[in-house]
Amino acid sequence: MKTHTPQNLLTHENEYLNKLHQIVKETLEAEELIIHNLLHPPLETLTKGQAISDKVAFFGGSWKFIILFGVVLTMWIIFNVFALGFWKFDPYPFILMNLILSTIAALQAPIIMMSQNRQEEKDRMRSENDYLINLKAEMQIRSLQQKMDLLLEEQIKTLFETQEKQYEILKDINVKVGSLTKVGGKS
Repeated sequence: MKTHTPQNLLTHENEYLNKLHQIVKETLEAEELIIHNLLHPPLETLTKGQAISDKVAFFGGSWKFIILFGVVLTMWIIFNVFALGFWKFDPYPFILMNLILSTIAALQAPIIMMSQNRQEEKDRMRSENDYLINLKAEMQIRSLQQKMDLLLEEQIKTLFETQEKQYEILKDINVKVGSLTKVGGKS
């Protein structure tokens, strides 16, 4: 049987704590690596068409576009209503303006849809990444739980050994006290 001095017990206890700290440290470092990869993903290379569709979708969905478009339409209508004779390039039913608006809408809609499809793909990849992170976190939690259980089992075993040794020491003390009492009683 091992000898359990207080120094040996403290050393053994420190080893367990160091193991536990190392496990936690490794897990945190792995998490930092995952978080770093999420915050700094590899740069995506876009084709010219994808870049244009993203810019058109971004501009077409902004207040700047709405205000600019409203101002241009208002100026178009005012000019064609109040202009004299031959200066009116698009008189009242504004057929040319309707044609231009229809053309813009016909071109802008598929471009915005392409951009939305790319965004949907990014969202799907982000969702898959989140799922993998959650799965990895769950696996790490299980791994940590198993390691904690092992450490606790080792610690309980050590505590039982310590109690057994203390019990033996108490028995020895009791025997010595009993023998001293007998020696003291005979004198």
